[in-house]
Amino acid sequence: MDEVFVVRMSFRRRWSDLILPILAGWALWLILAAGPARAGELNAVRLGGDNTSTRLVIDLSGEAAGRLVSETGGKVVVALSGAELAAPMRGRGQGLVRGWSVAPQAGGARLTIEVAEGVQVRRRFLLPPGDGAPGYRYVVDLAPAATRAAKAAVPGAQLTSLKSPPPAASRKGAKARADSRRIVVIDAGHGGKDPGALGGDRQEKDLTLAAALALRDRLERTGRYRVVLTRDRDVYVGLDARVQIARKANADLFISLHADSGPDESVRGASVYTLADRAVGRSARLVTRDDWFMKAGYHSDQSVSGILFDLTQRATKNRSATFAQILLDEVGDEQALLRRSHREAGLAVLLAPDVPAVLLEMGFITNPDDQVFLADPASRNRLVAAVASAIETYFRNDLRVASR
Repeated sequence: MDEVFVVRMSFRRRWSDLILPILAGWALWLILAAGPARAGELNAVRLGGDNTSTRLVIDLSGEAAGRLVSETGGKVVVALSGAELAAPMRGRGQGLVRGWSVAPQAGGARLTIEVAEGVQVRRRFLLPPGDGAPGYRYVVDLAPAATRAAKAAVPGAQLTSLKSPPPAASRKGAKARADSRRIVVIDAGHGGKDPGALGGDRQEKDLTLAAALALRDRLERTGRYRVVLTRDRDVYVGLDARVQIARKANADLFISLHADSGPDESVRGASVYTLADRAVGRSARLVTRDDWFMKAGYHSDQSVSGILFDLTQRATKNRSATFAQILLDEVGDEQALLRRSHREAGLAVLLAPDVPAVLLEMGFITNPDDQVFLADPASRNRLVAAVASAIETYFRNDLRVASR
């Protein structure tokens, strides 16, 4: 029996020694035969929107990376590396776009968008194939500079980038500088008649407000942000109103601050929520006929508004997830994290279809260690510094691909 076993094992080793090199050779041949990855062919350029906001979509057969070259003189120029174009293309405008053209250049293509006066790029991103779209789509959203700087017109909201009105002579220059700033909406959870969770002698609404004010001050000191607070004192603001504050401010990012709670006092740690797939349909109730992606449908084919809405919502959800991961990486250096620290839920404050949004549970108010951490100004400031660092990283990184 032992001799038979040895013979069988020897045969298996000889067979393995024979077949593995053959398989490896086949794999190498397939890799070499495939050659370098093919650049994405630029197939079409589409426009949607009106004079309040316009979206330009480039259909590609493969992945491409975009870089904003210039944004002056009524023209927006974007270099698309990896975009293959056989011959120049051009087309008429719509909304804020007066016309567009695409021309081949070394390593890709060059997109030139002729825009109305005072129009600037709000965001750019690449969407991968999915949800019925067979190829990639490079998206450029355009908006008037005045729209980006618009104040929230909802009671309880306060635009806090300027403590007091500047002298008349300096307003023009100050406004021009402010227009280039990212707009961040900070939502201090609960407030007024809604105390939130309770832990010992602490109320969640007080901890969230203290953190929101500290984060606002830190961001404003950089000079790179315009900050909107959904509340700057102990008042109650409805959940829908908080979302509309972010939308009316044309926010680039929304972050809602909270303190978690639970029956087990030993549970501690921070976590981040983004919108769950099952809840994305509820975003539609926040959309009115005044939204550009809806008006595009009223002006032409009704289905266009639905397509543009879906594109916007999917890109927003992807960006929210990207920021959530960056936020956890930074916060985790200062505060313990829950084992499952990135969660999804249908929370009302996350429903804006066009504003990347997260809800940060800074820790458990029902845990003694977390409660001390959040109530202590020094440790709270370290946490706020981590959140600010995450915001800096998020905006500094050029989001090349929004992963589904």
